[in-house]
Amino acid sequence: MKFILFSLYLLILSTNPVHAATKTSNWLDSNEQNSQTIDHTTWQVFLQKYVNTDNDSKVKYAAVSNSDKQALNGYIDTLGSINPLLYKRAEQYAYWANLYNAITIKLILDHYPVKSIKKIELSRSFRPWSRGPWDDDVISINNTAISLNDIEHVILRPIWQDPRTHYAVNCASIGCPNLANQAFTAENTEQLLEQNASAFINSNKGLKYVGKNKVVLSKIYSWYKGDFGDTQAELIEHLKQYADNERLKALNNNPSIKYEYNWNLNDDK
Repeated sequence: MKFILFSLYLLILSTNPVHAATKTSNWLDSNEQNSQTIDHTTWQVFLQKYVNTDNDSKVKYAAVSNSDKQALNGYIDTLGSINPLLYKRAEQYAYWANLYNAITIKLILDHYPVKSIKKIELSRSFRPWSRGPWDDDVISINNTAISLNDIEHVILRPIWQDPRTHYAVNCASIGCPNLANQAFTAENTEQLLEQNASAFINSNKGLKYVGKNKVVLSKIYSWYKGDFGDTQAELIEHLKQYADNERLKALNNNPSIKYEYNWNLNDDK
């Protein structure tokens, strides 16, 4: 029986080749002389309307109108028709971050009500190692099938090598850094990254002091520890850049660390 299952697994792998999006080298080009901008107004309007900044930036999924769903779909389609490589690098970062977040919101809306994004599985392929929609192709760009994991782990993280990217992309979960109610642009990306980093690290889901020289950090810092430094000391130095006085005091005492994450939907019911 084990041999049959293993043979079936190999057959599935052979019929599902790795697509071109998994190559970071395909997305390295840019045109720094191009002064054109990509219009994210539709996404900005959606965020302003449905992200509740008074409630931990949760999203009013149930309140989204059919017309706004159509507008969101149209925005994503428009981004899919653009060749981001023709734009300058700063414009590209905003493009990819907004695209990731917009597609994530669309996936939730398409399956709402849902308790967690991990309950959404678009593909029927045999993937016992994966739960959720992140490995599924969700858009085509430059005739290349793209997944959410491609955007984050093949494009954004390796090309920009900026740990603050983890504060930019939102996985529609309570434990995730807040979804900003502003669209990224080439002009505001640096400001938003700094704001998002500070907001997350100074929240209990980012860094919580629990006493007796112990802190609880988001599992993001465990899953992607290499992005924040090779050692715990380097991670702590990253956190200290943004920590408020109470958290800074805890970090200075070389605390023991526990990691947690809440996958429940960031739903503002």
